[in-house]
Amino acid sequence: MRVAIVFGLLLSLMLTGMPISIALGLTVLSFMFTLTDVRTESVALKLFTGIENFEIMAIPFFILAGNFLTHGGVARRMINFATALVGHWYGGLALSGVVACALFAAISGSSPATVVAIGSVILPAMVAQGFPKRFGAGVITTSGSLGILIPPSIPMVLYAVSTNSSVGKLFIAGIVPGFVLASLLGATTFYRAWRNDYPRMRKATFLERLDAFRKSIWGILLIVIVIGGIYSGLFTPTEAAAVSAVYAFIVAVFIYKDLKLRDVPRVLLSSANLSAMLLYIITNAVLFSFLMTYENVPQALAQWMIDQGLGWIGFLLLVNLLLLVAGNVMEPSSIILIMAPILFPVAIKLGIDPIHFGILMTVNMEVGLCHPPVGLNLYVASGIAKMGITELTVAVWPWLLTMLGFLVVVTYWPGLSLWLPRLLGM
Repeated sequence: MRVAIVFGLLLSLMLTGMPISIALGLTVLSFMFTLTDVRTESVALKLFTGIENFEIMAIPFFILAGNFLTHGGVARRMINFATALVGHWYGGLALSGVVACALFAAISGSSPATVVAIGSVILPAMVAQGFPKRFGAGVITTSGSLGILIPPSIPMVLYAVSTNSSVGKLFIAGIVPGFVLASLLGATTFYRAWRNDYPRMRKATFLERLDAFRKSIWGILLIVIVIGGIYSGLFTPTEAAAVSAVYAFIVAVFIYKDLKLRDVPRVLLSSANLSAMLLYIITNAVLFSFLMTYENVPQALAQWMIDQGLGWIGFLLLVNLLLLVAGNVMEPSSIILIMAPILFPVAIKLGIDPIHFGILMTVNMEVGLCHPPVGLNLYVASGIAKMGITELTVAVWPWLLTMLGFLVVVTYWPGLSLWLPRLLGM
């Protein structure tokens, strides 16, 4: 009953429009001082040790790297490279958007950053070429969600911190599902473009493709540095994040020269604002999960499910439904930080691989980013496309259904997530 009161209070505060971080903090304080006898000293100690985590440092570095790349002209060069590869197929520019989102996702770690970087360049070009604005917005909104599945990924770091899992394994495990989902979104785009006879571009020559690749090589090299560095053991995911931030700064300011030195403080400030917001949510979520563990909620939930005879198939179905519902009222970071510590022990008790479970949660977060009322990608794309949320919600449905179908596949086919880590001996 006490746990039900806590979740009821949290939901009530969020429904008032209060920021999730504040709502979470007030819920934790109310619970701590009125409904539990946990000592304040132990809470303070947990607060300190909970955020004293080396892997948390990866978050501000990946945010900073993404901001440098967004403002530094990397996205535009990747779009040109993608267009040279697939622009001559049906829905050329739209397909280029999907490919460019997949490439940019592999260096940014953030879904909204991917939507902003790719969408702000390619959406006006698509409208000018004769594509319906609704079609273009649907492509970019959903393809931008690849930013949190294809590594590096900020939500994967949060999951790893919440469950003491390996960030490196999660990053490697996200590669195959990420490119499978990118292919499915591309197939949906191609089919709709072919059916409606949307514009195609002329086929680029080999020399044009080579030139586009040469101009985008500095951005693509970051993929090799981050993933190759982690797998080879050259550096940890946190060190990879720091290296990517420095590398992105050098590329944006000194190689491409699209970002002026006078603009760097503005990029640093916006990165610090976003990092501070995430770290504040993490702080409150650490306390929340500690109090839930103190009340034996995960253990009781696990035992109840086992007593009901609910196997791993039924459990994963319930997890998907729960996370999709949570995506209606919360953003991904908050969902992972609150739900992962509660659901993770149940998953382990039922024999579910922790890395597979992390990828499953990440795909759920992708879907949540693309549906109302709080889908962050919808709001970002709405600002770029100058479209209302309702109209944009209708626009994304064909691709959203594709993502839901993929969610079923990734849920019940663990090998899709675990094949590459096993192949690499991880």
